[in-house]
Amino acid sequence: MARSALQKCTVCAAYGLSETCGDCGGMAQAAGPMRFSPEDARADLRRKLKQVGTKEWVSNLPSPEDEEE
Repeated sequence: MARSALQKCTVCAAYGLSETCGDCGGMAQAAGPMRFSPEDARADLRRKLKQVGTKEWVSNLPSPEDEEE
C-alpha cells in the first residue's frame, strides 16, 4: 500500500490515485515526501546509510559561498 493517496508516474510524470499510471501504464510513486517525526525510530539507520558525519559527507554539504555564485 502506498504511503499517500496521490501518486506520480515515474515515466510520464502524470498524477493519479493508482500505483500504475492510467496514461502510459508505468509505475507510480507517492507524490510527496514522507511525514517528518522527531521520534523517528529508523532515523539512525537512514543516517548510517547516508554515512552522515563522514568527511566525504561533510565536504558535499552546501556552503554560503556556493549560493553566491
